[in-house]
Amino acid sequence: MHGLINRAIQAFAVSTYGAERWRDVMDLAGLGFTEFEAMLIYPDDQSNTMLAAMEQVLERPLPEILEDMGTFLVSNPQVEALRRLLRFGGVNYVEFLHSLDDLPDRARLAVADLHLPALELVEHSPGQFDLICQPGLPGYAYVMMGVLRAMGDDYGDLVILDHRGTQEGAEVISITLVETDFAEGRAFDLGAHSL
Repeated sequence: MHGLINRAIQAFAVSTYGAERWRDVMDLAGLGFTEFEAMLIYPDDQSNTMLAAMEQVLERPLPEILEDMGTFLVSNPQVEALRRLLRFGGVNYVEFLHSLDDLPDRARLAVADLHLPALELVEHSPGQFDLICQPGLPGYAYVMMGVLRAMGDDYGDLVILDHRGTQEGAEVISITLVETDFAEGRAFDLGAHSL
């Protein structure tokens, strides 16, 4: 697994649960180190061992942890660059959803050796979609659920999400756009501002 993904998991765990709990996770994982390097590639078994240890230490189901991580990736100021990358997908939530097919390619433009599983959006009717998450990254669909929920909030729209399980090897997320402009969305400016 790409170190950038493992590093994002580490940042989420430290920010949400504290550095001591993260050390407990890594001690239980027994990998011989406590920090991931963002630009290295780690064997999948190391990443899976770390995720299993995280589930034990935090005493929460891994899907819940990963969904919270997806929310963190959009809403936490530490990772504002990812939110900006996602917001460039469209001026409203529906346009954003339609841009998800291109997300793995956009990620590779930013980091050439970062390979995210393919995504396919299927629109059944106005406001009713399925997001098909191809296999290749453990827990990816749950992270995407957190991202989708946080982006709905970011746009100010009310969305209902449901993980519908696996169909033909791919995980399916049902997305219902209940109401646009449900709340005031977060401000977004095309030009980045420096402090």
